[in-house]
Amino acid sequence: MDDHTGLLVIGAGPYAYAAAAHARAHGIPTRIQGEPMSFWRRRMPAEMFLRSGPDWHLDAAGEHTFAAYFEDRGLAPAEHDPIPIGVFLDHTDWFAEQKKLDVDWRLVTALEPLDHGGFVATLSDGSRLGAEKVLAAPGVGFFADLPEWVTDVPSDRFSHTSDLVTFGDLAGARVVVVGGRQSAYEWAALLCDHGAARVDLVHRHEVPAFERVSWGFVDAYVDETLRTRGWWRGLSDAERAAIATRFWEVGRLTLEPWLVPRLLPDVVRRHPGTAVTHVGNRPDGTLVLELSNGSPLEADHVVFASGYRADLGAVPYLAGVLDRVSVTDGFPDLNEGMETTLPGLFVTGFAATRDFGPFYGFTKGCPSAARIAVGEMLSVR
Repeated sequence: MDDHTGLLVIGAGPYAYAAAAHARAHGIPTRIQGEPMSFWRRRMPAEMFLRSGPDWHLDAAGEHTFAAYFEDRGLAPAEHDPIPIGVFLDHTDWFAEQKKLDVDWRLVTALEPLDHGGFVATLSDGSRLGAEKVLAAPGVGFFADLPEWVTDVPSDRFSHTSDLVTFGDLAGARVVVVGGRQSAYEWAALLCDHGAARVDLVHRHEVPAFERVSWGFVDAYVDETLRTRGWWRGLSDAERAAIATRFWEVGRLTLEPWLVPRLLPDVVRRHPGTAVTHVGNRPDGTLVLELSNGSPLEADHVVFASGYRADLGAVPYLAGVLDRVSVTDGFPDLNEGMETTLPGLFVTGFAATRDFGPFYGFTKGCPSAARIAVGEMLSVR
């Protein structure tokens, strides 16, 4: 091996940053491999805004917070509400600088367990890095969820929201957006901003309300997760369902009011309570999507705002360890410290939501996930 470290963090997004900073603060020699904030920079539109505020941050120590960034930069939060993605990214660069994270951009292409314990990672330049422990923070970019009928749409005529980040090519186009959450309506607004001729939104639920909401209800869930090991899994099915309903109400049935002026009424049409049942292709290239209410929609392009579904097998660098990692419904089976069934391998972020709750699919969960995983690494069992 060309080098060795105590902890290898694979990924350079919010969860990776939070865990690496906390591990180093507790004396664990740590390496971070990945392109800094690559999903946020490459697969989110530069004109996007965050739904959260400066109270959501990355620092498990509570020192280099988003609010501290605003103060250090001399920025007024009220003048950046909603928060542009560019401000958030500048904040993550600032966080990495403050924590001296020194991210190594070489990607991990393969990970293998060693017989005597520990791991060896192969990097994109062919070098090999040994590690006593590994924390994988695979971003949701690996997990884009698409409906089965996507196979009826020509490959150059559809995009998942994580692939559609510029909109100039769709000026003058007829676009069908499948989905009804924030991403669906924000991408519809962006399509309007860039001159789409028509945007049809198709989703099963009713048209959401557009009101300012508070995500403060998540705080108690995260606090309880830190206070009680295995708290989420200890809940009854009814208790978990009640929390999921709350997320549905705030995250899907209520969207941000700043979208409304951009959803041009002469361009945007909503089709609540419907789903696509058939896709046809006319000789002139027009797509015809038939809805469950019998209505046809003509389109030049389809955008899937269909979210993400965990599938650990879709993470290429984990191929060499999957035979040692127990997986349920695409999610790794984690212990109460976010460790997989392969000793020394930890998984955090979206892939941990089955065992730790939906709040770990948001940046809100970054500091607590770091505390949980690093605490497990430091414990003597």
